Amino acid sequence: MDFEKFHREESARILSTLIGLLGDFDLAEEMLQEAYAAALRQWPATGTPANPRAWLISTARHKAIDHFRRGASFEAKREEIARNAEPSAPAVYDSEDETFPDDRLKLIFTCCHPALASEAQVALTLHTVCGLTTEEISRAFLISVATMAQRLVRAKRKIREAGIPYRVPAQEDLRDRLDAVLLVVYLIFNEGYLASSGDSLVRREICAEAIRLGRVLCELLPREAEARALLALMLLHDSRRDARASADGEIVLLDEQDRNLWHHDQIREGTALAESAMRSGANGAYALQAAIAALHANARTAAETDWPQIVALYGALLQIHPSPVIEINRAVAVAMARRPEDGLALLDQIESCGDLGDFHLLHAARADLLRRLGRATESADAYRRALSLATNDVERRFLRRRLSETSHR
Repeated sequence: MDFEKFHREESARILSTLIGLLGDFDLAEEMLQEAYAAALRQWPATGTPANPRAWLISTARHKAIDHFRRGASFEAKREEIARNAEPSAPAVYDSEDETFPDDRLKLIFTCCHPALASEAQVALTLHTVCGLTTEEISRAFLISVATMAQRLVRAKRKIREAGIPYRVPAQEDLRDRLDAVLLVVYLIFNEGYLASSGDSLVRREICAEAIRLGRVLCELLPREAEARALLALMLLHDSRRDARASADGEIVLLDEQDRNLWHHDQIREGTALAESAMRSGANGAYALQAAIAALHANARTAAETDWPQIVALYGALLQIHPSPVIEINRAVAVAMARRPEDGLALLDQIESCGDLGDFHLLHAARADLLRRLGRATESADAYRRALSLATNDVERRFLRRRLSETSHR
């Protein structure tokens, strides 16, 4: 058996069941690791069991009982674990549940419990179900690793102390969890589209998984226009995947990309979905971002991009979803629609607020506009700042190359 492949595909399902049995995220994670350690010791000698997932769950459950036996609360906990493991107990993770056509999406809905704050739901789901590290999640939320770690600890503690049930929601409860689920899928895609670390710009398997989840979500909730808008957004961005990096793995900016390499079938599908979502009344963040992505994707050349319309859409997006990242994108669009000076002034305002001082893309955007204006010394300083903050190796090579070009002007 390919143990690594099994771990990648099954660990989230096993962990979900253990959390339901034990009522404690940290304990479930610890016992699962012990069960994996036992499997690595035993399976090579005895052979892989017929049902490895059930073996790991059973082993982890027994290890949890041993854990509690060493504590004062053993009897109560043993009875609780035994009761939860009985066939008559409510299913924590029932693979035969016909409400959900997809296992991972079921887990995401289960983990996005409305008793938690929205950001805590999303962070905990990304960590537990999707396997993103605390570092990756902290970058998605633009906060420090320490702050995100504390947020995860608090969310787990609240679930444990408040006795929040880790159960698959009923069909009528799905809508209360949809916003968090959409954000989880979106952030999964973002981690694949622009990897926060490593030596690849794009993690294609993560993008593909997010798009697959988006498709299943649209099948599960066909009347939810924002779900269609999110799928449209992901398809439109992903359509450019083969043109975003050169043959030797270097970044190719949007206005320099070979548009013949774009996947026009995805552009057509994404554009149709975006238009359908808008006709159905979608006017949220995903619908507006999909409209922006469609304008980029359908421009035959970079020069034909409708920058004034993109500026207007970013303005509407800021009204409903204030975000410094969106402000940066709007500033760049203003620079393209009007003059670099106008965009630079907006970026300077954003930087003066102090919220994004450690966000490398802010400094990279400033460096580019300063470069266009011929202000080489200031541009080089901004590239150095961006380079000091970037964590993806491909981005770092790009910034280093631009810094070298700027410094030799």
